[in-house]
Amino acid sequence: MVFLKDVIFGRHAVREALRAGQPLNKIILACGITPPVRRELVALARRRGVPVQEVARARLDALVPGAKHQGVLALAAGQAYVEVEDLLAAGDPPLILVLNEIQDPHNLGAILRTAEAAGCAGVVIPARRAAGITPAVVKASAGAAIHLRVARVANIAYTLRYFKENGLWVVGADPEGEELYWEADLQGPLALVIGGEDRGLGRVVRGECDYLVRLPMFGRVGSLNASVAAALLVYEAVRQRSGRKA
Repeated sequence: MVFLKDVIFGRHAVREALRAGQPLNKIILACGITPPVRRELVALARRRGVPVQEVARARLDALVPGAKHQGVLALAAGQAYVEVEDLLAAGDPPLILVLNEIQDPHNLGAILRTAEAAGCAGVVIPARRAAGITPAVVKASAGAAIHLRVARVANIAYTLRYFKENGLWVVGADPEGEELYWEADLQGPLALVIGGEDRGLGRVVRGECDYLVRLPMFGRVGSLNASVAAALLVYEAVRQRSGRKA
């Protein structure tokens, strides 16, 4: 496992870290935050045995310059990426989201929030040329990133090959896809691949996909935001699987 020593900030992100039982060294609250928020966080911290410190808001401003911390911050003892193998055992059939070079932390956070809400087995991100699980990403995910299995890999194409060898279909989102995404079969063991903001899937990753699906575009904009595309595909897979089980 690879561990990140990080700061978590924002009311929702810190609340979810406490609820998830993430190892935390300390909760730091700004003096004067809303009493109900303070009571809830202090109660959660006590149940988890995490010390709480109250300081002037300027102290939090200095710890996370420019961040919208909302007067709430946690010092994390460590957050781990899981191994790719762990994702295969996390669903039946597994639904895994693979992100190729998503660089915007807000995009990544929004995608992780969708993946967690939809019950994905996990998410794969590349180790280079992409956003990692930073405090900004955790906050953008409203804390969902803390509950989600995330694997960070050196080579996305190699990882897709590994998934195929283990019985998963690999489906990429691409403007030149052969099928509309709602016409494709997304019910079986599946890795859904979403490309980055600038280059999309890229030639090598596109070549590892079993097939490509597209989102219909009727306006003048050529493509959708990566987080919107991911949400549409993930929930179409959820819809199809729900129908299969019914």
